[in-house]
Amino acid sequence: MPHDINLIATIAIGLALAFVFGFLALRLRLPPLVGYLVAGVAVGPFSPGYVADSGLAGQLAEIGVMLLMFGVGLHFSVADLMAVRKIAIPGAVAQIVAATAIGAVMAMGWGWSLGSGLVLGLSLSVASTVVLLKALEDRNAVETTNGRIAIGWLIVEDLAMVLALVLLPALAEALGGQAGAGAQGPSDQGLLLTLGITLAKVTTFIVIAVVIGPRVLPWLLRQVARTGSRELFTLATLAIALGIAFSSAKLFGVSFALGAFFAGMVLNESDLSHKAATNVLPLQDAFAVLFFVSVGMLFDPSIVIRQPFMVVGVALLVLVGKSLVALGIVWMLGFPLSTALIVSASLAQIGEFSFILGALGVTHGLLTKEGLNLILAAALISITLNQLVFSGVDRLIAFIKKRPALKRPCEEARNERYAQLEGELTDAHHRAQEKAAAHKTFTPEELLARFPLFAGLTAEQREVLILHFRPATAEPGKRLIRAGDEADLAYFISSGEVEVAVGSRRIKLGPGDYFGEMAIISGHPRSADVTALDYSQFATLSQRDFRQFLRRYPSIRNQIAAIAAERGEMNRQFLEEMATEDAAV
Repeated sequence: MPHDINLIATIAIGLALAFVFGFLALRLRLPPLVGYLVAGVAVGPFSPGYVADSGLAGQLAEIGVMLLMFGVGLHFSVADLMAVRKIAIPGAVAQIVAATAIGAVMAMGWGWSLGSGLVLGLSLSVASTVVLLKALEDRNAVETTNGRIAIGWLIVEDLAMVLALVLLPALAEALGGQAGAGAQGPSDQGLLLTLGITLAKVTTFIVIAVVIGPRVLPWLLRQVARTGSRELFTLATLAIALGIAFSSAKLFGVSFALGAFFAGMVLNESDLSHKAATNVLPLQDAFAVLFFVSVGMLFDPSIVIRQPFMVVGVALLVLVGKSLVALGIVWMLGFPLSTALIVSASLAQIGEFSFILGALGVTHGLLTKEGLNLILAAALISITLNQLVFSGVDRLIAFIKKRPALKRPCEEARNERYAQLEGELTDAHHRAQEKAAAHKTFTPEELLARFPLFAGLTAEQREVLILHFRPATAEPGKRLIRAGDEADLAYFISSGEVEVAVGSRRIKLGPGDYFGEMAIISGHPRSADVTALDYSQFATLSQRDFRQFLRRYPSIRNQIAAIAAERGEMNRQFLEEMATEDAAV
């Protein structure tokens, strides 16, 4: 039966050409991104031969953006964002205003209207977090202080663009455009009311994501991980990433990318965030490639011939103008030259928000198709050259640090504000580690080293088992189990020492031993008292989890049952001896 294969063709041909051109780009010592963009131009509507479905490619690219932003969020916590707020918020706002003003003046010099100039300037003022992340990952700089400053800066820009996307339809008529179908201009709805509604929506979304999300999503992910199903865990991760991104856009008016970022940032609080990032990485890489292919598809190469001076103008604004503005802002805020150079390189490109804003400008009659092509040209050129800009910045920083006369302004260690921010980020990491440690028992390797009982399990099985453990501690003299109590927990000793007492008989157990399993297996009340002799740490399994664990792993069940039977026999013999002695007396 005939059926539509546009989706299959778009994915297959897009990925195949991206591989070919990406490989050639690497052989020419260019970033693979250049090859991906060229692949998009090759299958775009402005090149001869096969033309991919641009609508489908755009949706696939949106998935790539969501997964990439989800990955950013998994490595960027709320505490990190708050730590860099003193530079990210004022810096991003000032840079957007300055770059928009420069773009508007340049456009008005070409004879464009003020509204067209503002849309062009605003589109060129915001950089792509996706492109930045790829550049930082290539340099292993995502976790560095300068990397976190740059990511925080661009997150603030993304938030500002959300506001701009909502306000633009309301301001369209006042700027010389059209309100558009279903939209209302300032005459129908006050700007302040529109702004208030927008802020209320964004604030509600952030409150839900930051306050409620960390209490629900990590717990949900942990419950799925406890099932031991890798497929279900990956499915849960994707459902959280894409589901929150979609619902946040539909319910609160924020972008897919921002919704996915917050989903990742919420899951960053989970001790399973690393596993989640690893599981979605293959899909993230594949769809990220489709994002860059889709950008190339939108580009009309003929604009370089038709409007060469305009193309040079927008490219210079993105590559040089924004970078110099950011350099000056960071420097004036009192941060070292190395930080200013990294941030300026991060902003020397534009991406997904620029396309969305430009397209919205065309819809409301504020921007022509030619203007949108200029934005796409600036994106293609800046994304292609961004890796080279970073390489140039790296060499410049190295050059400066080798010159004693120039070295001091570039050194982070001697900069008071940088040191303070680095300290805040370090404190945030320590708090996150302490919070994680409060719920953590041990790693799969530590579990194997401390409990030879689990040597027969695979690394993945041990990882699942750890998710069922709950940490517990005891001070010397604390009674952990009392004879006659109902069985509730099985204890595995991580450190310290306990004493098991049945009548006058005493047994000492230490690290690697376990106790409390007999009553759970038999279903009878506790038969012994157990008291901590030292400061001790335990991993505990609930009665339900312990029984489920024994059912799942028969080899471990047989070992534990044998030891429990041996202990039970010893306890029975001892109690019989005690009864005989009592009768004799």
